[in-house]
Amino acid sequence: MVVMILEKVPLRVRGELTHWLLEIKPGVFVGHLSARVRDKLWEKCTQAKGMGGITQVWSTNTEQHFAMRMAGDTTREIINLEGLQLIRIPQKAHEAT
Repeated sequence: MVVMILEKVPLRVRGELTHWLLEIKPGVFVGHLSARVRDKLWEKCTQAKGMGGITQVWSTNTEQHFAMRMAGDTTREIINLEGLQLIRIPQKAHEAT
């Protein structure tokens, strides 16, 4: 399974994803893709994201049973702690709210 979350990206990027994934909520896409298609969509989205941000999560054979990556302007960041991927909200994001 693949989940992609798009934040403040051009509409054409969201339109491209609707050919491959189901948009269950504005900017949130889910589906089942091969690793090759997943990576190609990641490349396309990151190249066309403009000032927005993209998060991609997919099922894989790891301790957590998933992996994730982020690009662009997202409100969170991925940190790696002893082989586990965790999410951190940067201090500047706390100050903005």
